[in-house]
Amino acid sequence: MRILFILLFYSTSLSFAQEKYPTDYFAPPLDITLIASGTFGELRSNHFHSGLDIKTQQRQGLKVYASAEGYVSRIKISHFGYGKALYITHPNGYTTVYGHLQKFSDEIEAYVKKRQYEEESFEIELFPNSDEITVNKEEVIAYSGNTGGSGGPHLHFEIRDNQERPMNPLLFGLDIKDTTKPIITEVYAYPIGKDAHVNKSRNKQKLRLIDDRNGGYTVENIEAYGKIGFAIASIDRQDLAANKNGVYNIQTRFNGNLLFELDFKRFSFSETRHLNRLIDYEHYQTKKQRLQKLFVQPNNPLSMYKNVVDDGYVVVEDSTSSVYKVRVSDLKNNEAWLQINIKGVKTDVVEPADEKTSPYYIFANQEQSLKLDRVSVDIPRNTFYDDFFIDFNVKNDTLTLHKDIIPAMKYFDISYNLSGYKTEDINKLYIARLVGYNDYPLYSNTKRRGSILTTSTRTLGKYALAVDTTPPTITPINFTKGKWLSKYRFLKIKIEDKESGISNYRATINGKWILTEYDYKTKTLTYDFNDAVSIETKNILKVIVTDNVGNNSTFETMFYRK
Repeated sequence: MRILFILLFYSTSLSFAQEKYPTDYFAPPLDITLIASGTFGELRSNHFHSGLDIKTQQRQGLKVYASAEGYVSRIKISHFGYGKALYITHPNGYTTVYGHLQKFSDEIEAYVKKRQYEEESFEIELFPNSDEITVNKEEVIAYSGNTGGSGGPHLHFEIRDNQERPMNPLLFGLDIKDTTKPIITEVYAYPIGKDAHVNKSRNKQKLRLIDDRNGGYTVENIEAYGKIGFAIASIDRQDLAANKNGVYNIQTRFNGNLLFELDFKRFSFSETRHLNRLIDYEHYQTKKQRLQKLFVQPNNPLSMYKNVVDDGYVVVEDSTSSVYKVRVSDLKNNEAWLQINIKGVKTDVVEPADEKTSPYYIFANQEQSLKLDRVSVDIPRNTFYDDFFIDFNVKNDTLTLHKDIIPAMKYFDISYNLSGYKTEDINKLYIARLVGYNDYPLYSNTKRRGSILTTSTRTLGKYALAVDTTPPTITPINFTKGKWLSKYRFLKIKIEDKESGISNYRATINGKWILTEYDYKTKTLTYDFNDAVSIETKNILKVIVTDNVGNNSTFETMFYRK
């Protein structure tokens, strides 16, 4: 059986490119009407959405089915991200992914728990051999949930190619009712270069959008000159939900000629953070609105671009009339059109471009270090897309490192030299990123090397030293000391740390490690008595929780159970 599976796998892999989208191979992973709360390629924080989020009727526990025959090639359980996730590799070379699961099928659950108890860890990543856990098409493999970084009950579903690149699941025949046209909500024009201007300004201009309520849009006629780029904010909706989802395809034309195309069929995880080069990052950080730039700037490696001419820019000459059009479409070919009529007018009376300067300048293609007082910032080459003046200042151990309006491709290091501090004081300090209007200190993963504290980050902004001398709190939720718990299925405990945050925890009954599932959203540890752990009449429960600077708390109690 295993030899047959391997032969099928390799023979179909060879013909992978020939059969690009097998539309009758994958079955829906749920047996309900498919309604999308999130679509493939949707613009998220620092990444493109890699799958299809399917609503589960606002509840957990729906049966999740294998979309096709294959074997479980990966199982990952984490507090964040996909939570409980299954990966199934299929004979045709594709892999399907099922995320935010409540629990696995009995066979898979037993396989995973055995390994969790062996490793004494709730978080785990497993790679079963091809003959360990085989599944049939439409076999129940799990139950839908809300684990990990999920914002509500749903199933995250992916289809990946044989290079582990996520692809749009709707290309494979999964059907979601959609007769609704995409929506364009904002339009901006960008003068590029010293001589360019739009409506007598060298700065980015918001254009007044006119909606004909039938999928057609125009803007008030504009006057422009020189090299110009455009950006839009757009969303798509399906018929059965009001969610503001991502679009599938964007094309632009200038005077009838195709100029630019953005196509959300597939991407690789290595490029997903470059979403920040697609969008106007500063606009998003200041206005919480993702403008999709319809032009390609330098150092943009995204593979979604097609048919790009002159990097998507238009060149408007004096005394001309031009037409720029944008087509936004979904996979069901519902489309919205935007037309921008441009009058070419060269004028010397224009609003000058906003220019920001500082004593510090970043050359994107060079390695650089910034130092002041006890703080240093080490920036590898090609951390940023462009050269720019950076704000850099240190006052009372608070570092101002520009504003978070410029995206970083790589991690850079922020270090504090605490020579002169006592070791016991250094051990309670950490580097925090200051967020919000009140500069709330948010723990940034801090490493200690002697008297040096260092954090690696990809976010500009304000940082400071913070101190945490308060241990975590541990509070029983559904039981008290000395209680009989014979009729209880679960033990629930709340663990919380309001300063640096929880680093790890460990729970035992009568000295033996027990599997406790941690939900960071509710700050709850849950133990299932159905686990095969020896329970006596009188039992001692012990929980130890440690925060990110090493403060720890111990909770110990006694309970009875028959």
